Amino acid sequence: MTDCNTRIIAPSLLAADWSKVGEEVRRAEQAGADWLHLDVMDGHFVENVSFGPQFVAAVRPHTSLPLDTHLMMTRPDKYLDRFIAAGSDRITVHVEADHDVAETLGRIRAAGLGCGLSLNPATPFHAVVPYLDQIDLLLVMTVVPGFGGQAFMEAETMPKVAAARTFREENGLSFHIEVDGGIDQRTVGIAAAHGANVMVAGTALYGQADMAAAVAAMRG
Repeated sequence: MTDCNTRIIAPSLLAADWSKVGEEVRRAEQAGADWLHLDVMDGHFVENVSFGPQFVAAVRPHTSLPLDTHLMMTRPDKYLDRFIAAGSDRITVHVEADHDVAETLGRIRAAGLGCGLSLNPATPFHAVVPYLDQIDLLLVMTVVPGFGGQAFMEAETMPKVAAARTFREENGLSFHIEVDGGIDQRTVGIAAAHGANVMVAGTALYGQADMAAAVAAMRG
């Protein structure tokens, strides 16, 4: 597992051209991306629908990069096995969703996958504290999830990133701290300064003509 202080750049396929997904996946890989981030939205937990396990399975043959699958779903536990079978390397679920969080995290770990937990901008940090010793990634959403292109919510979210870093250090843990939403070549520095090391970006990477230069700039 990559050290939790190493900066990881994870382009979000939500911003890619899905009509040529194989090419878009290879474009990210050739640009120097570390992971690929897949945002799964069910139209219930968030007010948008994206894709399901079939899309993850379609991406899998095109890359050896880790597939970082983020389930923005009301019942991630009901669909978990399908995303495991589709080829996800890490699955992140929400603390706010309608499931037994500890049980779901246990199932992800038992399948041999990386195990992530996410919280929305309105959710206080203490909601995830009981589970931080059970995960290898905490995803702090830096926009209200559901749609791309939103502005980075610094005041609401950076104190949680900083709290996560402090908690990790004080308790001898080693989980990654990931941020997603409004991450670009400017806000990546703000997130890193507060303790984030995994940077998910959509339009700031896929929207650039020179994706390699954008990845390099984001890496710092």
